[in-house]
Amino acid sequence: MKFLKNRLLIAVSLLVLLVNYSLPFGQVSFAAETDGNTFDLTIMHVNDTHAHVEQFPFLSTAVEQIRAEKPNNLLLHAGDVFSGTLYFTVHKGLADVDFMNKIGFDAMVFGNHEFDKDSETLGNFVNKAEFPLVGANIDFTGDSILGKYVESTIGQPGEGGKIYPAIVKEVDGESIGIIGLITEETPSISSPGENILFHNAIEKATQTVKQLEEMGIDKIIALTHLGYKADVEVAKAVDGIDVIVGGHSHTELPEGTLIEKDEPTVIVQTGDNLNNLGVLDVTFDENGVVTEYSTALLALEEKSDENPEGYDADEELSDLVKLYYKDVESLQKQVVGETTVVLDGERANVRTKETNLGNLIADGMVWNMQQIKPEVTIALQNGGGIRASVDKGEITLGEVLTVMPFGNMLVYMELTGDEIWQTLEHSVSKYPETNGGFLHVSGLKFTFDPEKPAGERIVSIDVKNTEGKYEPINKEATYYVATNSFTAKGGDGYDVLAKATEEGRMVNVDMPDYEVFTAYLNHLGGTVSPSVEGRIVALGVDDQPADDTEEPADQNDSEKPGDSSDDQTSSEDEGKTLPNTATDHGNILFIGLSLIVVGFVVFLYYRKQRKFI
Repeated sequence: MKFLKNRLLIAVSLLVLLVNYSLPFGQVSFAAETDGNTFDLTIMHVNDTHAHVEQFPFLSTAVEQIRAEKPNNLLLHAGDVFSGTLYFTVHKGLADVDFMNKIGFDAMVFGNHEFDKDSETLGNFVNKAEFPLVGANIDFTGDSILGKYVESTIGQPGEGGKIYPAIVKEVDGESIGIIGLITEETPSISSPGENILFHNAIEKATQTVKQLEEMGIDKIIALTHLGYKADVEVAKAVDGIDVIVGGHSHTELPEGTLIEKDEPTVIVQTGDNLNNLGVLDVTFDENGVVTEYSTALLALEEKSDENPEGYDADEELSDLVKLYYKDVESLQKQVVGETTVVLDGERANVRTKETNLGNLIADGMVWNMQQIKPEVTIALQNGGGIRASVDKGEITLGEVLTVMPFGNMLVYMELTGDEIWQTLEHSVSKYPETNGGFLHVSGLKFTFDPEKPAGERIVSIDVKNTEGKYEPINKEATYYVATNSFTAKGGDGYDVLAKATEEGRMVNVDMPDYEVFTAYLNHLGGTVSPSVEGRIVALGVDDQPADDTEEPADQNDSEKPGDSSDDQTSSEDEGKTLPNTATDHGNILFIGLSLIVVGFVVFLYYRKQRKFI
């Protein structure tokens, strides 16, 4: 009998421990108690699409699949439709809004690049939109063109082609408030003109949330173009916002971010260029508090045998892309400059040493950025982002796009001298192998010793001062450095730059690289004759003849460095639920500790009983 009793005690102990370790720490769990009246909502979202029109057919297919599976849904755009490809250069956003209307967006917030052109250009976009636009902290009343589209009251649900501070959408009988917020830096990084005013996002969010709550709305989404860091600040400062669908910083948040508070806030963002469709499944309790959620980034790629998780392109929208492309194709033949020398973009050269084309591109980055941020004096361009040479003679836009086919965006970063040193160490770490991360530079020159171990090769770095003279870099000083968005986000293994980006020391001005290059050609008068100047010196090597035996790279090889080659989160993340870190930790910890104590007491009892057997 004792033997059976002991076996029973062992079984109870094991059961206690098993229950303890199986508590739902991997599920979203909040303290709010409900009466079972919950509401499930699926929020599909994109941001910073930047005229990547060719992606809309894949987006359409993905959206329709989700709508078929999850009827309670919204489709939102977090801003920056304008600028980025020749589709915008030609069609000024009207191609994009045509696709957005056909796919059926529910709302959009303005991005700063919606103000790159004049009010008439943006007004044409708003006028064509069959969905409302939101912007609680923008004042258009002084603008004679855009002011006529503005409604001062909250839209219920809001008309297409109108601008509201916020709207209320009805989904399966539930009211969802959607507020629009845009970065206050817009006047300094775009061209809205003096008649459009931008107010403090946190103050306007607080006011608008209060308005919605007075209307009885307890499920509130902030549709923002502020950047991830600012989204976190808004989430912490403003009570009542349940979800922030963000843009501007081009941040990929495959698992979202949870801001812990009494009524928690979930932040999501998809990256950029319509590479992903974000999907947020969220559950509200009867008080409008988020109790569960899961997130996914669905890569908008073509379905194939090699990529079964991709999407078939919508046929109607694919035909529309071809129609819009006709005018783009003719623009590619446009002459944008002339060169008196061959611009060297050969793969073997741009990935191992200084070239005249690398210098020209980097110089153009500094000049363009100085029009926005005069403190920028240095530029870094990865060799893998230079894909072809240009022969002597006329330079066409098509040739420029062949040299830089990825549409990387111009950014600037705030870096210490020591971080620049580490970055250049990484640049030459694989030398003499061809390396897409090999950097071309402007505003500095450096010498490295290839005989030394990787990470210890830089011998000296000199930076150009305001007088145009070179002086040794100060590792403790701060410098403003232009680069492209791919490199800034850590592409080619630049972890130092990725860290600076994560810390909010990167500003993306969203000017595509081909526009940076052509604008600089125009600034130089159209004709260029760049040379190799000794900006990069490999000790004991640079006096040797170049090895030009390697074949030019295929334009589609697997090492292509643009944002389009960044690792994307696929649909395998769909349905993944984030761990709860917001509430109820105390209760879970108490239960877990109690079960452990009970298990331990049972174990001691069993040990004591064994002594008497």
